[in-house]
Amino acid sequence: MPKPILLLTRKLPDAIEARAARDYDARLNSSDDPWSRDGAEIARRAAECGAAGILCAAGDPMGAATIEALPPSVKIIATFSVGTDHLSIPAAAARGITVANTPGVLSFATAECAFTLMLMAARRAGEGERLVRARAWTGWAPTQLMGVTLEGKKLGIAGYGRIGQELAAMARGMRMEIHYHNRNRVAPELEQGAIFHADAKDFLGAIDVLSMHIPGGEATRKWLNAERLSWMKPGSIVVNTGRGGTVDDAALVTALSSGHIRAAGLDVYDGEPAIHEGYFALENIALLPHLGSATEETRNAMGHRALDNLDAVLLRGTVAPDALP
Repeated sequence: MPKPILLLTRKLPDAIEARAARDYDARLNSSDDPWSRDGAEIARRAAECGAAGILCAAGDPMGAATIEALPPSVKIIATFSVGTDHLSIPAAAARGITVANTPGVLSFATAECAFTLMLMAARRAGEGERLVRARAWTGWAPTQLMGVTLEGKKLGIAGYGRIGQELAAMARGMRMEIHYHNRNRVAPELEQGAIFHADAKDFLGAIDVLSMHIPGGEATRKWLNAERLSWMKPGSIVVNTGRGGTVDDAALVTALSSGHIRAAGLDVYDGEPAIHEGYFALENIALLPHLGSATEETRNAMGHRALDNLDAVLLRGTVAPDALP
């Protein structure tokens, strides 16, 4: 019996590609670059090979137009991500195509990235690295690149899901006080003493460092806008490893330029890989290229989770464990 045809839209870790090649007639992308930015090439290749499944990634344009152009052979789209902003789930549902993601396996790595950016912003590590690399450092000085400590600061976590809770656990090691803003208050055993704020203004006014972990979508687009930034204490720090579209870039550039926001650290961007030009003129911001889950352990776990979902539908004829409604 022929193996189901699986289209992998991006280059994945070796172990994941080897497993895919073992169990499927796998059609691979040998490059780290996407085939296209509009999704047309994905649909064309799926039709050309008669794909039964597609393993895509965050950033792949799997919107309604792409999904509507897929051949009827496609039974499942497994995304190598937790987020599904790049996918039209309603369009897939209308075609009877299962969509599955990879929840739970990247929480620690993403929280680790947020914590890295918190430290970089607070201790001006990006500025220091650039100074040394430019061969402009002339030696130690008592007032050179003085930042602030995180010890004793109030960390505000916007979106207190798995990633936010992992970050809270790390921050407690720095003796930070944890505050969070969420659609609903979580159970006491998950709070671990964190302080819940139902009101965004109360939340933002209480904290020294903001870490963004709220979901994407139109309801949260530019959630951190000029008004909300004005609610924050002068000299606050902003970090975003969640969704790029939840931050109003122009407003953040203005707040950083004025000094109202002391520093920021970003790993995600609205419309990435495009980045707001205003950020490049600023010294008080650390910019990472979407490294949130970029550890060997996590990326392999994500790949195996995606293949588990594909196996359920294409090899066993069962429901994908991470199928989205």
